Amino acid sequence: MVLEINGIELHYEIIGEGEPLLWLHGFMGAGSDWKYIFRQPPDGYRLIAPDMRGHGASTSLAGAYTFRQSAGDIAALLRHLRLDSVKAIGLSGGGITLLHLATATPSLITSMVLISAPPYFPQQARAIQRQSSQATLSEPEMQLMRQRHTHGARQIDQLFACARALADSYDDVNFTPPYLSTITADTRLFSATAIRSIQCRLRSTCTMAFVARICG
Repeated sequence: MVLEINGIELHYEIIGEGEPLLWLHGFMGAGSDWKYIFRQPPDGYRLIAPDMRGHGASTSLAGAYTFRQSAGDIAALLRHLRLDSVKAIGLSGGGITLLHLATATPSLITSMVLISAPPYFPQQARAIQRQSSQATLSEPEMQLMRQRHTHGARQIDQLFACARALADSYDDVNFTPPYLSTITADTRLFSATAIRSIQCRLRSTCTMAFVARICG
């Protein structure tokens, strides 16, 4: 499905039936990455899986990319779906987008799981961002990029350019303690090293029991 909002075409999938659960992929990922976490659509949940702007089948990375922009897109999508509030899972950039949603409109996110979503980018991360290019990925990784991002080589080049630009952006990802204190959502934080553990536990049960527990 495609929604025209904020000057872009936002592609999204809705999978399953039940309580809405928003899934936001990481930077350079796509909505379909939910399949790497769940073996099958989670029982009892209606999974909402958008491609964030410039990613997957969604359009537009014109100008600087910000996670705040992405949060605005996702808020518009939830309004379109007539959802006043949701539980949510965000990986990396998707988690940063959730932080913007949860601080800008606290009532929109009732509970969330954030995986490897920093409140700011440390210098080590910025150094890696500045080196972001196709040369840093293996050919299998590039093949996966081509499968995910359906608008071709130009879209992929723009994603790498935006990744490099994040290294010199300081106001978009800058969640200070007073700012974070405005969040009312029940929140669970996981580091990148916890991802494999989460995947294993979800796949072993093949249900949403684990996520339902950590989402509250």
